[in-house]
Amino acid sequence: MKIDLRSDTVTKPTRGMLEAMMQAKVGDDVFREDPTVNELETRIANMFGKAQALFFPSGTMANQAAIKLHTNPGEQVICDKYAHIYNYESGGASFNSGVSCKLIDGTQGMFNAQQVLAAINPQDYYYSKSTLVELENTTNKGGGACWDFNEMLKIKAVCEESKLGLHLDGARLWHALVAKNETPKQYGAVFDTISVCLSKGLGCPVGSLLVGDAKLMKDALRIRKVFGGNMRQVGYLAAAGLYALEHHVVRLADDHKKAKEIGQELARLQIIKTVEPIETNIVIFELNSDVDEKSFVQKLASKNIFIISMGGGKLRMVTHLDYTYAMHEKVIETLKNLTI
Repeated sequence: MKIDLRSDTVTKPTRGMLEAMMQAKVGDDVFREDPTVNELETRIANMFGKAQALFFPSGTMANQAAIKLHTNPGEQVICDKYAHIYNYESGGASFNSGVSCKLIDGTQGMFNAQQVLAAINPQDYYYSKSTLVELENTTNKGGGACWDFNEMLKIKAVCEESKLGLHLDGARLWHALVAKNETPKQYGAVFDTISVCLSKGLGCPVGSLLVGDAKLMKDALRIRKVFGGNMRQVGYLAAAGLYALEHHVVRLADDHKKAKEIGQELARLQIIKTVEPIETNIVIFELNSDVDEKSFVQKLASKNIFIISMGGGKLRMVTHLDYTYAMHEKVIETLKNLTI
């Protein structure tokens, strides 16, 4: 039994999801004639109280499109040092939009309104123009941490006062909504644009959506085309998203529970230096300096348990739809008896 805890992107479609995909009504989405993707986009837009949603093949492309919509070349995006758009999108902000990133030294990938205010460049012509603030919820490199909603409201006020756009990388926003008992409309009222992923947590094989206000989204279709993201009979993928929204959101609480139990077991091990706070489905921990990381990972792999290194001495486990209770029992038992 292989237990893959490297990411929540490793899941396979469930039987019910596959059936929904096979039964989907499709058309040519380049002509905007695919009824299933149109239904998904309308549903997501309504969920967030936004004018429009657009399907993208990946969360990275959705984020990159948002940056392009908000900025002009030479301008600057304010984000956390752990931000996915800075660390894991191949320098796309500079390559695609010609913008730089002003990094905030936050905590677990999160920062406060005062830090945003301090990061805004002066108006003098020799500075990059601060144009966009980007948040990530939950924070990937920050260990699946959830933002405090009141702090996001304060950041929104700073953005409005300073005439800055506000984008949310909501790749794992579904997790935050479940963990914090919040609603999509709350977020739609705060952010100008939001990307949400269907393949992280919800178990879809492909897909993210970008939602936003009408003024910003009027060019989204063209930007997606520029990035090579327009597809044809995309309804087969959209059907997976519609199924996931019905069947795979509430169950995220199970993933959070399992992650916390893994964290508790790791914290009992003498070879573990720290386990970062766990709110959702991501467990990030650090080994003691005298413990060889490669040996630790290989020891788990010998038990068919696979995890990932995040660099800087940090290791990660991510619970997900395909991580069963039987697998969970084996992981907990393995950790209890682990010797290096």
